[in-house]
Amino acid sequence: MITLTIDGRRVGAFEGETVLEAARRVGIEIPTLCYHPALSPYGACRLCVVEVEQRGRRRLVVSCLFPVEEGLTVWTDNERVRKARRGVMELLLARCPNVPAIRELAAKMGVQEPRFPLEDEGCILCGLCVRCCEEISQAHAISFVSRGPKRMVATPFEEPSEVCIGCGGCAYLCPTGFIRIENGFIKIGDRVIRELSPEDSRRVKDALGAAEK
Repeated sequence: MITLTIDGRRVGAFEGETVLEAARRVGIEIPTLCYHPALSPYGACRLCVVEVEQRGRRRLVVSCLFPVEEGLTVWTDNERVRKARRGVMELLLARCPNVPAIRELAAKMGVQEPRFPLEDEGCILCGLCVRCCEEISQAHAISFVSRGPKRMVATPFEEPSEVCIGCGGCAYLCPTGFIRIENGFIKIGDRVIRELSPEDSRRVKDALGAAEK
């Protein structure tokens, strides 16, 4: 067992755990939009940033990727952390200004209007859908395509997918609703991927739910 300090509280953690996992296990909430316990960590949204002191050096790190170690000191909600999260939230709000979930989270963090040029995207590129499709469904039906400002989640050639099993895991995990189930079909934006399969849907939901317990 490893002992670290989170927000002044001594916390026991297991070898191989991340700071985010250790904090959540003892009821310390750290915001995130790209983490799920059933999936490999990705560190895309950056909202789970915390400050750590390690061997006398203090710095900001992404808690979903940063491993615990003996004697580590962590701050999850000091002014430096809050300022960093507000900056990240401004970028997300600028990208997705019309997504209710993003606007609500931004308001909780005190971000009303971003300083950056507004876009009109529905996807924050969190990667939850891609990882679920690869790691849980194992269908590999969707992936990230392109780079830079053109980067997006799509099926090959943005066409309905023949390898998609119709489980809907991507839609269940999508934090913005950009991927959704509508009238029995799974859609990315306005594009239909495949008809929902109730049997595969139950299987994937069970796998995701079991990891959250």
